[in-house]
Amino acid sequence: MKNEENHTPLSPTVQNLAKAIFIVNRHAKTATNPKYLYLLKRKALEKLLVEGKAKREGLHFSRNPKNSQQQSDVLVSAGDYYFHMPPSKKDFDELPHLGTLNQSYRNPKTHLSLQQAKNLLQQYVGIREESPLNNKQDKRKFSKPMFKKLGESYF
Repeated sequence: MKNEENHTPLSPTVQNLAKAIFIVNRHAKTATNPKYLYLLKRKALEKLLVEGKAKREGLHFSRNPKNSQQQSDVLVSAGDYYFHMPPSKKDFDELPHLGTLNQSYRNPKTHLSLQQAKNLLQQYVGIREESPLNNKQDKRKFSKPMFKKLGESYF
């Protein structure tokens, strides 16, 4: 059955982690609040780089630079996938600049649910998303306006 297939936890292999990062990154581009998804992507890539399971390939010119200025991103390879992340100052000194992004290359097609991808990356990185219930409690509760009878003072 297909439903059983979706609920089996994935093992944290480099290929599975790369698939999960790809799914999280794809959903973050259209999410209403992508901050957590991008944080998850960044933390997972950083951990893969530290463990030697991913490699910084070089620098690319960004397709969507901020304020219409030229900007570069670090190209990172993990498994069969390539990702971009913001560069550090040492990246400019150590990595070759690869020029503009090659539009002909695409990451492999991946079929994985966002929830499964998030669970794998959260388990690997060791962070959890804050529940949306906490945000609702911070908002002040609406109180009805009080109306005085005609002629009574509001003070």
